[in-house]
Amino acid sequence: MEVKNELKELTLLFDISISLNKSKNIKDVLHHILEMMAKYIGMERGTITLLNKGTSEIKIEEAYGLSREEIARGKYKVGEGIIGKVIKSGMSVYIPRISDEPQFLDRTKARNKINKEDVSFFCVPIKHDKEVIGTLSVDRIFNNNFTFEEDIRLITIIGSMIAQALKLRQDELEELERLKEENKRLHEELQMKFNPATLIGNGPAMQVVYNLISKVAPTNANVLIAGESGVGKELVAKSIHFNSKRANNKIKEVICSGLSEDTLELELFGQIATDKDGNEKITKGIFERADGGSVFLSDLSDISPKLQGKIWHLLEHGKMQRVGSKKKIAADVRLLASAGKNIERLLEEGKITPELYYHLNAFPIYIPPLHERKSDIPQLIDHFIDQFNKKHGLEVKRISTSAIDMIMSYHWPGNVRELEKCIERACILANTGVIYGFHLPPTLQTPEAAGSPERSPLQSVLAKVEKELIQDNLKLSKGDIGLAADYLGLTARQLETRIAKYDININKYSRKNTP
Repeated sequence: MEVKNELKELTLLFDISISLNKSKNIKDVLHHILEMMAKYIGMERGTITLLNKGTSEIKIEEAYGLSREEIARGKYKVGEGIIGKVIKSGMSVYIPRISDEPQFLDRTKARNKINKEDVSFFCVPIKHDKEVIGTLSVDRIFNNNFTFEEDIRLITIIGSMIAQALKLRQDELEELERLKEENKRLHEELQMKFNPATLIGNGPAMQVVYNLISKVAPTNANVLIAGESGVGKELVAKSIHFNSKRANNKIKEVICSGLSEDTLELELFGQIATDKDGNEKITKGIFERADGGSVFLSDLSDISPKLQGKIWHLLEHGKMQRVGSKKKIAADVRLLASAGKNIERLLEEGKITPELYYHLNAFPIYIPPLHERKSDIPQLIDHFIDQFNKKHGLEVKRISTSAIDMIMSYHWPGNVRELEKCIERACILANTGVIYGFHLPPTLQTPEAAGSPERSPLQSVLAKVEKELIQDNLKLSKGDIGLAADYLGLTARQLETRIAKYDININKYSRKNTP
């Protein structure tokens, strides 16, 4: 009888070895191994699990005697349940009756309709170079007349045989997971950068802009983006492109100002030239290189009427000619063009041709200047502080109330671009981690912006700075004089003297008045 059992075991191990060597699909071979185990050792159910090192999650890789729904439920964390315990300890576990073991989770619910007193459970670790990468577990009908040691030994041997194949599968799945995460990260980064929902500013004026972007982005319509310099027209153009069907193709930006007509024509349409040996040399232009994508032209009024005519012809007919060639070639591009605030005046002055104007003005988007949407400024400030902290390795934590007041009272002729540079300068100067009014540029220190005399003596300027620091630290301490004095490096008595000197209303900063 013993010789017969040994022969049976050797036959099983030989068949498993043949399967592992022949099969190219690990999923197929694992299921076949479980089927052979069921035939040779009377296994009712069996599972092979695999550990994902990145997520510390254990999933059933293959199973015998379980439905797809039951397999899908078989998920564990390291140390959780019997399978998680085996993964964590690297030690085999034998449970004579699963009904007596509270740690047996039966997460798959495969044993819900059977008498658990009749089920024995074996679970062994699958190791590769001493690293536990998964488990092999077996359900058998409980039998008082056999010893579990022989079953554990055989299952351990089988686990060792499939370890190499399972290791390759683990590496494959983890690489796939890494690529998925990287793809997700890049997609989220792209959306974060160019999605209308994450453009900075939630005021009513920008909500109108976001709504227009969401309507036009999925279409192929060409768009005219109007607004003052510095409002972010190029970001709106990119937002339209990256939320369109062309998002996987390129968007090319051309800054038209400062370029001569000939240079711009070559840049946009390309050229065919002949060298001294009579050979043709082709240079592709922006429109040709952006085929299938979008082109953002900034600023439309800097383009000559002749070139505007060629652009209109391309938009109208989908064809263009390189400089030096009479041959028309197809180019599929979406035009996103910017212009100043008063487009009608540009049309009257002849800076935009009627054909191109009426073609683009079917869907104009107007970006309001910053002084018309000041409610967006605090959000913009927070965004820029975070941006420059990362860019310059800074640790600016906040901006004082007086500095915000100065920013809010300024008219911002340079719009968002000017605010961005203002905050960058302030972040670099704010070595205490707080932006104060005196960190802002001189343009904001004017009588109109700062509310101070045009020429202040030194003492007056110092007094203003001191008052601002006291007010800011009182706000930070919620009116606690002792705490504010500690922040400022003063005694409470010294601070009280200065509060009286500057006629500061301490009640304004008390906890009940501070949000």
